[in-house]
This record gives sequence, structure tokens and C-alpha cells, in this order.
Amino acid sequence: MARINLLPWREELREERRKRFLLALVGALVGAVGVTLIGVQYLHSAINHQLARNGHISEQIAVLDERIKQISELKARRQQLVERMRIIQDLQGNRPVSGRIFDQLVRTLPDGVYFTEVKMEDKTLSIKGAAESNHRVSDLMRNLDASDLFDAPSLTEVKATTAGQVDQANVFQLTVRQTQPADAEDAQ
Repeated sequence: MARINLLPWREELREERRKRFLLALVGALVGAVGVTLIGVQYLHSAINHQLARNGHISEQIAVLDERIKQISELKARRQQLVERMRIIQDLQGNRPVSGRIFDQLVRTLPDGVYFTEVKMEDKTLSIKGAAESNHRVSDLMRNLDASDLFDAPSLTEVKATTAGQVDQANVFQLTVRQTQPADAEDAQ
């Protein structure tokens, strides 16, 4: 039988396989490092993109907050203007009534009585004045009560004063409520 030595051929084949394995291992390692670097770069890029979007959103939120503040200021200003318009409309609507009040005060004023001060708060008139006698003050109160524009006169005080004068004067203070005139109630 012939003796053939196959060992060197097997050794060469084993060495060739080992080199291919190491080459594949180095290639896989280089590929893994490359894929990892690409993944890290992609994630870094995605994070930067999201941070830029967040910054843009924050800027837009600040702009919108400023607009909301301006809108709130405009609403407050509008409310003030509406309130002013309502007051002006009330004054315009009450213009004839205030003329009637003064006219009615003059009509109810008896001889020997004069007013020194007339104030109106809400629907209540405070009247201060002087009269020749208490009888004239009571005439004034009767006249005010009989008026269709005034209701419930209430005498607060009456004082007799003689400060070096020949005639005695009675200083009085009274309040009276304003009512709706009869023709204004019919109009409503």
C-alpha cells in the first residue's frame, strides 16, 4: 500500500479556515462598531432635532402668552368702555328726569322757604335750607309728598337760628325719595 501523508494538506486547510474565521470575526466587529456609531449618530441627530422643536414650541408659547395678555388687557378695556357707554346711556336717559326734578323742586317750594344745598345719592335727595317758620317747612313737606316725582319726605332736623338778625329763621334738613313719574311708568 502506498503511504500518502495527508497531514500537511489538512494543516493548510485548518490554517485557511482559521484565517477566514478571524477575518469574518474582524469584519463582524468592524461592522458592529460601524452600526453602533451610525445608531449613536442617528440618536444624537434625533435628540438635537427634538430639542430644536422644543425650543421653537417654547418661543411660540411665549408669543401666544403675550397675545393672551394683550387679549386680556383688551377685554378689560372693552369692559371699561362698555361700562362707560352704559353710564352715558343712563345719563342720557335720565336727562329729562333731572330737569323734571329741578322743576318739581321749584313748584313745591312755598314762599318764605329757600334751599341752601340739594344733594342726590342713588334715588334719595338730601335737602338743606331755611324757612321763615316751622309752618313753611311743613307746607314744603306736604307739597313734596303730593308731588308725583317725590315720595316719603322725612324731616331730619329743624333748628331756630337768631344770629343777630331781626327775623328768626328755621334751618332744616330733610330727605325725600325720587319715584318714577307716572308718565314714565306708562311708557315702560
